[in-house]
Amino acid sequence: MARMSRLAVAGHPHHLFQRGNDRIALFRDDADRERYLDCLREAAVAAKVALHAYVLMDDHVHLLATPAGTEGLSRMMQALGRNYVGWFNHRHQRSGTLWEGRFRSGLIEAETWLLRCMRYIELNPLRAGIAAEAGAFRWSSARHHLGQATDALLTDHALFWSLGNTPFEREAAWREFLGQAVAAAEVQQITASCLRGWALGSTGFLERMDGVAGRRLVPAKRGRPRKHEHVPI
Repeated sequence: MARMSRLAVAGHPHHLFQRGNDRIALFRDDADRERYLDCLREAAVAAKVALHAYVLMDDHVHLLATPAGTEGLSRMMQALGRNYVGWFNHRHQRSGTLWEGRFRSGLIEAETWLLRCMRYIELNPLRAGIAAEAGAFRWSSARHHLGQATDALLTDHALFWSLGNTPFEREAAWREFLGQAVAAAEVQQITASCLRGWALGSTGFLERMDGVAGRRLVPAKRGRPRKHEHVPI
């Protein structure tokens, strides 16, 4: 079966996911994490991609990003891979691939899903049981959005700014949003969209994007969904 083309639409946010090959650690220490973020920053600027949220787990990474052009995401991830993997392999005296195939991505409708996808990403350490609260985890965008740090890597989306008229109001609103109970169905939808490369949005959004994407935006209704789509990542 031919590989499905990647769904990438300029000017719209996308949820990206990349995992280590055979789930090996992408980061062995904080120096690796710092280098990855430096490489990501350089690659995003060069590819004209705005980053809104991220989390660095030991064996995988989530990003939320808006490309200025349709090739922006691929160019960013290719440059990131070249620069980080070469550095990582040299530092740790290893060779070969670091990634588990291509990165995964799903198109997101901003108005209905962007803030929820940001929350999904920043709560990842809590779901994994390695942090008690989002702001306690150093390697994500949560500290920036909660006012605990300023992260030059990030471009705040207009919808985040709409949470309040002042930084204090936005930070308080985000803290409250992170603390709300999240339905399992929401987590499953975001997971499946990213892993399978589908769009996530309202009926109207999907209809508008249908003529732009050049391929199917949602899966055909058939049978039961694959089990791994229901496992949060």
